[in-house]
Order: sequence, then C-alpha cells, then structure tokens
Amino acid sequence: MATKSSKTASTKGLDSRIADNKKAFFNYAIEERFEAGMVLQGWEVKALRAGKVQLTDGYVVIRTGELFLIGCQINPLNTASTHISPDAVRSKKLLLQKDQIRRLIGKVEQKGYTLVPLNLHWKNGKVKCEIALAKGKAEHDKRDTIKEREGQREVQRAMKNRQR
Repeated sequence: MATKSSKTASTKGLDSRIADNKKAFFNYAIEERFEAGMVLQGWEVKALRAGKVQLTDGYVVIRTGELFLIGCQINPLNTASTHISPDAVRSKKLLLQKDQIRRLIGKVEQKGYTLVPLNLHWKNGKVKCEIALAKGKAEHDKRDTIKEREGQREVQRAMKNRQR
C-alpha cells in the first residue's frame, strides 16, 4: 500500500512568496500585471530559499528588446562557494513572450508609464517575478492613500471595541 509523503507547499509546486515590493503599491498606480521567469545563478537560488532578497529598490528596464531587473539585491549566503564571486546587485534577465515584450515596449514609451517588480514567488519549483505596468502617483494621490488607510484602521478599531 502506497503512503502519501508530507511535502511542503514549495516542493509541491504551489505558489509561495519570497519577497514583496510594498512601496510599489504606494508610489505607483498599477495598470497591468505580468508574470516573468528569471535567469538566475545557483547561489542566487540558494539565497532566495533563505529569504535574503530586497526588492524595494528594484526596477525593470528594456534593453535591445529584452527585460532586465535592476536594483534587486540578493545577498549571498556565507556558505557560498569560493570559486565564484557573487555580485549582490547583478542585473537579472526576465523572460516573457515576444508579443508581451513588444506590447510593453509600446506602453513604456508612452509618457508616465514604467515597469516595476511587485513580488518574487515560487511556481512549480521555479522563481517567478511579477512585474507591473504602472503610472507614478502624484504627491496628493499618495496623501489620499494614507488618509484612506488611516480611515480603514479607525473603522477596524471601532468595530473591535464595539464587539467587546
């Protein structure tokens, strides 16, 4: 009789988050989302499994018809091999279909649009980067976001105190 093995969510192929870019939702109005594969080195994958990544300063650029993630910092582990020289801020190539890249190039050339990374996650044992076509928010829009968030907190507090 076969027994079921107890595997974690990341080994079963289910999605699990590695890192989120919370600043992106505050600084940009998200228009469209895309899921791109990433070209990584072995030490980077090991560091991602350990959670040693910072995505907040990252952005996506288009060079010669290809997408690159720049500014995403993946810190190497102390146990990294001695025969490699890890670069924490190396630009990483993103993989999308050609028609999607062409559409993004057309959109980014329009005034005010940019590509920002939203999160890194595992999907079927591979690292994926969710990128978004976004438009920068004005300062007053950011203030409105803060007011809205504070209003929601007050409502939650009032509801919590009323239930007591």
